[in-house]
Amino acid sequence: MTRKFFGTDGIRGRANSASLTPELAMKAGMAAGRIFTKGDHRHRVVIGKDTRLSGYMIESALVAGFTAVGMDVFQFGPLPTPAVAMLTRSLRADLGVMISASHNPFEDNGIKFFGPDGLKLSDEREHEIEALMTNGLEEGLADAREIGRAKRIDDAQARYIEFAKRTFPKNMRLDGLRIVIDCANGAAYKVAPAVLWELGADIVQIGVTPDGLNINSECGSTAPEAMARKVREMRADFGIALDGDADRVVMADENGQIIDGDQILALIARSWTKTGDLKGGGVVGTVMSNAGLERYLSTLDLKLARAAVGDRYVLGMMHSGGYNVGGEQSGHIILSDFSTTGDGLVAALQVLAVIADEGARASEAAHLYEPLPQVLHNVRFKSGAPLSDKRVTDCIKAAEARLNGAGRLLVRKSGTEPVIRIMAESDDAALVQQVVRDVAAAIEEAAR
Repeated sequence: MTRKFFGTDGIRGRANSASLTPELAMKAGMAAGRIFTKGDHRHRVVIGKDTRLSGYMIESALVAGFTAVGMDVFQFGPLPTPAVAMLTRSLRADLGVMISASHNPFEDNGIKFFGPDGLKLSDEREHEIEALMTNGLEEGLADAREIGRAKRIDDAQARYIEFAKRTFPKNMRLDGLRIVIDCANGAAYKVAPAVLWELGADIVQIGVTPDGLNINSECGSTAPEAMARKVREMRADFGIALDGDADRVVMADENGQIIDGDQILALIARSWTKTGDLKGGGVVGTVMSNAGLERYLSTLDLKLARAAVGDRYVLGMMHSGGYNVGGEQSGHIILSDFSTTGDGLVAALQVLAVIADEGARASEAAHLYEPLPQVLHNVRFKSGAPLSDKRVTDCIKAAEARLNGAGRLLVRKSGTEPVIRIMAESDDAALVQQVVRDVAAAIEEAAR
């Protein structure tokens, strides 16, 4: 079934344009509210958001939609996506909503739904919401006496701070560690520094002055160079860069060397194997995960299960295979012992726990393998389907023949942005560069 509103991570688009208007947000709230109002109890939905200017507009529209179908609304204000998932369960809500476009620029925004279990909705549920959005909403309007109420929850941030701290070992502190924390001017700009400071760290904060327009702008996990520079400048022991809604994280050692999601998976897998906490005999990565991670895990007699790109697919494979650690190279790390979705801050705390326990420098503890030469390249396009163009398909076939089983090539359309992502890896760095250049050129020509 073709999706009209939902992508791979909820509804997302340029705010106040055809893809994400206040009317569309209100209809999404009405439709989701209709589906999740089952039973005689007073129904409840919780809403969090990041710091985008358009968040106010979309939040108001959603509140109108939910209250119109009789749901009470609890509003959290700026809060990380994983906090919304956690509080959906904690407050026994029927539905959770996060207003965010994650790592995208401020012009974009999105709506992510969580079920009462704190998990993102299934494709089937999203299809049901889409069907109602286009037909039949008037039938579900609440009687005048049953219209919902809206209330702001003032201690939502404090609740998440305490939750995050509980994921860190009880007998351990971060005293003596200087940590740079970059919050991308996003949803975690208050909670992340508070957690690290309360655990004893000497913190240096950047990306903590949101103005509605600067989220993810030259900061955060998509631009970790700012965090790495600050680590070197302040002679810090460690750096953490979150994205706009704090569900992903990229880190840096004391030299400013980047630690990506694959290295984080390797470190947690090694640590949890020693303590007996790792389940499933390995971890779940994606088709984008570096082959170096797979080779390293094999030395520990662990396997790398590869899911499609997207945290919902990682989580699905974790559930089906009995794994409790999974994630993406981009920094979405899911630790199901703690959370139902990616949590950048909790993942960072697990890495810090290993560093504090071993008394090692981050450069020694967090670079466990040498990645294969890998090139990632995005080609932006305005419309059409360049991947189906014969020039592109022929070029991809030729590139795969050149790699000849000694490497990998992955070409896919992004589910969150109008770009085509190209990834190639091999032991031959020069070949990888050439293959990506050739495929990118073919796509650019087809997209004209």
